[in-house]
Amino acid sequence: MEPIKTKAYGASNSIFSGLSEMEIERQAPKADEVHIDILYCGVCHSDLHQVKNDWHNTIYPCVPGHEVVGRIDAVGSAVTKFRVGDLVGVGCMIDSCGTCPSCQQKEEHYCEGPVSWTATYNGYMKPQNKDFNTFGGYSTNMTVKEDFVLRIPESLDLKAVAPILCAGITTYSPLKHWNVGPGKSVAVVGIGGLGHMGVQLARALGATVTAITRDKAKLEDAKKLGAHEVLLSTDADAMKAHELKFDFILITIPDAFELNDYVTLAKRDGVITTVGLLGPYKSALNNQEVAMHRRTIAGSIIGSIAETQEVLDFCAQHQILPEVEMIRMQDINKAYDKMKDEEVRFRYVIDMASLKEA
Repeated sequence: MEPIKTKAYGASNSIFSGLSEMEIERQAPKADEVHIDILYCGVCHSDLHQVKNDWHNTIYPCVPGHEVVGRIDAVGSAVTKFRVGDLVGVGCMIDSCGTCPSCQQKEEHYCEGPVSWTATYNGYMKPQNKDFNTFGGYSTNMTVKEDFVLRIPESLDLKAVAPILCAGITTYSPLKHWNVGPGKSVAVVGIGGLGHMGVQLARALGATVTAITRDKAKLEDAKKLGAHEVLLSTDADAMKAHELKFDFILITIPDAFELNDYVTLAKRDGVITTVGLLGPYKSALNNQEVAMHRRTIAGSIIGSIAETQEVLDFCAQHQILPEVEMIRMQDINKAYDKMKDEEVRFRYVIDMASLKEA
């Protein structure tokens, strides 16, 4: 069948001067695929890093967007899980090798194949083959394998649900893996796109939650989100008073930071997990503080397809939604500027009707 001509917004080359409208091609759905009319797409801090080639692996042209919500308008002949008209989502990955131990255990996001999983945009997670590219949700439609498509609960506000597919699962997966629940004391560091979801999810799981932020303007926001206590990271006395207080610390800061500032807050056998930063910390880790109380330093990346469906259903059950600001596709460069200057409150979501109507 003929490729589907598709409107999109992306970066055309490595000399990044902003996103602009372009045309890309999508394929008609194969037997095990569905075609999705995109309604909304979240804007993630990773989108900004990727288009700027901050991780030195970007394939151009780069069409970002891995928090995709839409409606199925065509299905392949072998599709059994979905039908035309279903409201669905697509997160950070659209395929994996399917045969490695991680994939066999339904942990596709830790795929051990030679190129890891296939990212929703920018090709393989380890893009060794620069000739293979994928295009994300800053576009009017996409074609995806049914096994990597999520069902959107109808009780959720469709305009706000998109960031659950990245920010939601990225914070939910480690909370579940380390058994956060009643009786656990949890600190969420950084109350932005990821952190504001982490606070809500940890509270709904039954933990006692402390939000840690350097931004005084977010103190009240964190309390409204469900934090039992809010701590300013710039208050040395308050930080000192909270040493050995937390069973689990979830750090959502997206840029290089001082990990040592937070290690002492963990209890004996406490776990500190970083989910925002994909790169080195500012300074080397002081292992003496880790060893003295048998603390664990860990990391986590997104979550499996099964976990992503689980967090969508969990959010529907507990009426948890990201705090979002709707924007037009044509305003994406202004949104990126605000993200760079840390002026965005929580999450932007693009209304794709604006691109379709352009």
